[in-house]
Amino acid sequence: MKEERHDVVVVGAGPAGSITAKTAAEHGLDVLLIERNQEIGVPVKCAEGVSKEIEKFVALDKKWICAEVKGANIYGPDGTKVVMSGEKMNEVGYVLERRIFDKFLASEAARAGAEVRVKTEAYGIIEANGYAKGVYVRSIGEDTRISAPVVVGADGVESKVGRWAGINTRLLPSNVSVGAEFLMCDIELNKDYSEFFLGSEVAPKGYAWVFPKGGDCANVGLGIGGDVSGEKHRAIDYLKAFVRNKFPDGKTVAEMYGAVPLSGPLNETVADGLILVGDAARQVNALTGGGITYAMQAGKIAGDVIAKAVQEKDFSKKRLMEYESRWRSEFGKRLETGLKAKEFFFTLSDEDLNTLAHSLAGVKIEELSTGALLLELIRRNPKMLLGLAKMVL
Repeated sequence: MKEERHDVVVVGAGPAGSITAKTAAEHGLDVLLIERNQEIGVPVKCAEGVSKEIEKFVALDKKWICAEVKGANIYGPDGTKVVMSGEKMNEVGYVLERRIFDKFLASEAARAGAEVRVKTEAYGIIEANGYAKGVYVRSIGEDTRISAPVVVGADGVESKVGRWAGINTRLLPSNVSVGAEFLMCDIELNKDYSEFFLGSEVAPKGYAWVFPKGGDCANVGLGIGGDVSGEKHRAIDYLKAFVRNKFPDGKTVAEMYGAVPLSGPLNETVADGLILVGDAARQVNALTGGGITYAMQAGKIAGDVIAKAVQEKDFSKKRLMEYESRWRSEFGKRLETGLKAKEFFFTLSDEDLNTLAHSLAGVKIEELSTGALLLELIRRNPKMLLGLAKMVL
C-alpha cells in the first residue's frame, strides 16, 4: 500500500471542505483535499439558494450566480401569500450554479496551496492511541494510507468520517428531509422572488420551492420528512404532482435528489485529531434546510484552529474544542432557534398554517430572516404561538 503524509486531510470538496482546506493552506499547512466523485460539484444535491452572507466569505462572481432575488413569497396551504423583502436578506439572496460554485471554491483552495484530488474515496480512518491519524483511501483501484495529524470530515449528510472516529452521527428518519428537484425551463415564474409553498398536500413536514435561475428557468423542488416518505408518497411523487399543477407545460431538463439533516448540530463536532464541518456536523438550519453559509463559516473557523494546533503540535480534542466553541458562539444560536421552530411548526395542521398566513397577508416583512418571520408571527398570534415564543425568545 502506498503511503503519504500531510498536515491535514480534508474528506469532501463541498463548500465546508474547500473553505477549510483553503484557510489551512493560507496558514502554510500541507493540505490534501479529497473528493470521491470524479467531478467536484456534481451531482448537485441542493436547491442552490443562499443568503447574502456569502459575501463575507467570497467575492461575488457572475459565473456562479444565476439570479439575485429581492425577497421571498411564502404561500399557505390555501394559497394565501406572505411577502418578505428588504435590504437584510439572511435566508435567500442569490441562486447559485453549484456545479460552477463548488469547483470555484476548490480551485481557490488549490491556489492557496492545497492539493485537490478527485475520484478518491476514504474508506477507513487511521487510529493510534485513540487519535485520528489519517485515512485510508482508494483511487482508481489503488489503495493509499494517508497520514495526517488532523482529519476533517466534510463528507456531507451521509458522513462516515465522524462515525469512524466514534462520534454518534446517526440520523432518525424524522430528522432528515428527503428532497427531489427539477431544473425546469419554459415556465412562467416570478424572476425577482424565491417562492415557497406549504401544506401537507404539497410537501408533508417540509415545503416546495421555486428558485429562479435566469430567463424562463427555475429550480422547482421540495423536501418532505423522512418519516413520512413511503411507497407512492416519496418526494418525487409529491414533486410530480406539484409540477403537474403549477407548471403543466414546463420542460424538465435535469433532475436532482438528495437529503438534508434537520436534527440540529451534533452534540460533539470534534474528537482527538478530528473535526467535522458542514452537513457532516449537521450545521444546517432545521427550519429552512439552508446550510451553505454556515458550512463556509465553519470551514473558516476550522482552518484557523487547525493551523494553531499544527503550530502547537497539539491535536487533542481539548485543543480542537476551540473550533466547537467558536462556531457555536458565532451561529449556534441561530441553528438552535431553527430547530426549535421546526419542531413546533411540524405539529401544526394546514388549518393552523392558513391562520398564520392570514395574519401576515398584506404585511411586508422588511427583513428576510427566520428570526424576523418568527417574531412577526408571534407578535400577531400570541396565544396560538405561546409555545413557540417560550422556546425561541
